[in-house]
Amino acid sequence: MKTKWTHNHITDQSGKTVLVTGANSGTGFETAKEFAGNNATVIIAVRNLEKGNEAAAKIKKDFLKADVTAMKLDLSSLASVRKFAADFKAKYDKLDILINNAGVMVPPYSKTEDGFELQFGTNHLGHFALTGLLIDLLLKTENSRIVTMSSMAHKAGKINFDDLHYEKKYNKMAAYGQSKVANLFFTYELQRKLEAIGSNTIAVAAHPGWSATNLGRHNKLFDIVAPIFGQNSLQGAWPLLYAATSPDVKNGDYYGPEGFMEIKGHPKKVRSTSYSQNLQVADKLWEKSVELTGVKFEALEMQKSKA
Repeated sequence: MKTKWTHNHITDQSGKTVLVTGANSGTGFETAKEFAGNNATVIIAVRNLEKGNEAAAKIKKDFLKADVTAMKLDLSSLASVRKFAADFKAKYDKLDILINNAGVMVPPYSKTEDGFELQFGTNHLGHFALTGLLIDLLLKTENSRIVTMSSMAHKAGKINFDDLHYEKKYNKMAAYGQSKVANLFFTYELQRKLEAIGSNTIAVAAHPGWSATNLGRHNKLFDIVAPIFGQNSLQGAWPLLYAATSPDVKNGDYYGPEGFMEIKGHPKKVRSTSYSQNLQVADKLWEKSVELTGVKFEALEMQKSKA
């Protein structure tokens, strides 16, 4: 019987530069820890720099030679995203793996400083802008990967173009589902754009199943039930880690747990909804995201014109 994949199958990552958003806790922390433990240069991108430094110190305690650094990034602020990208480029000249992991789940209604509904603004638009601002580094780094964390909640997600920011009537679960299906629309559209220019950079996605992390802090029931029926944060990170490291991963793949209803288990390739693969919605969302963020993926467009 084929051995089931775990984090122990990750090979040496020496020479690779890895950026993980939301890496001070949960799946992001476990992902950063595994890369650092396998000799990658790891950047923990976090809203709270103090917590980021604490997470880096924990990793260094386990792996004395770990090359891990915390940098401030608030995905709910386009100004912060732009500053982070500029600071990152000033320090690093390559980016092998970008892991868009950070997220907020079912909070009370609020908006980002740019006027976006918090979940859509953070989970989708923040990562869209970050990726677009770093795409030049990714394109020039051989065989780089962009891995974006989605969720089982994408299955109920629809892009509400008539009220993207839920200003008329807020439904926190619907807004969360919208942000998570947006993560997949983004991944698949980016995959198509990368293939159109013949790039060896790939865009893939993953979901953690039902994992016991602080993502559910706004939902008391989730907080109680997740540890019973779900899995721990390291196991929740397995699909993300597989998508980021396994040699058999292909552009546009989507990974999640293999168990019942994809709640938990070892990672495997899974399917997203047919809606998430709608080309017209993907194109419309991409254009809307460019409009809202002002990030145009210039390096991608320049290579497209040359192709």
